[in-house]
Amino acid sequence: MHNVALIAVLLAASVVGIAAAEEIRPADTHFFHESFGDLTEELETAREDGKFGVMVMFEANDCPWCVRMMKNIMNRASVQNYYREHFQIVLINVDGDTLLTDFQGNQVPEKEFALKHNRIRATPTFLFFDLNGDLATRYTGTTKNIEEFLWLGEYVVDERYKDEKFIRYKRNRRQSS
Repeated sequence: MHNVALIAVLLAASVVGIAAAEEIRPADTHFFHESFGDLTEELETAREDGKFGVMVMFEANDCPWCVRMMKNIMNRASVQNYYREHFQIVLINVDGDTLLTDFQGNQVPEKEFALKHNRIRATPTFLFFDLNGDLATRYTGTTKNIEEFLWLGEYVVDERYKDEKFIRYKRNRRQSS
């Protein structure tokens, strides 16, 4: 009986140890790429680096859901490594007046690019653009957890958005796990 209890304690400790082993790094410096607001340049970098394309996260001032994503999900080394391997990642403020260059080479303020060009009405919103600068998929809101955010990246990289909705993809991933 004592051996069973000891094994249970050791297993629990190893699970906690594995979870604690995940490196935590600030999202602002380790998830997002440094950007100078030129999406044509970001697209060119993605092409040169053999990535899927560009992921844009739209955030708002004082958005608690954006903060939740950055502090609980996008701060994980595994998430950062996966997304940076497959996407050039840009952060855009939907309230911002800073000029950026869109995929067609036009200069527009961040808030115009968000609202008029991409109909961003809630944050966070994640837009994934392919190497032609065409919208591949859109995801609005937070993901449930780290695993679901990684699935979102896989869903785009594997081009599953062409055949099914993300909700179905998640359901199938849960059933196969």
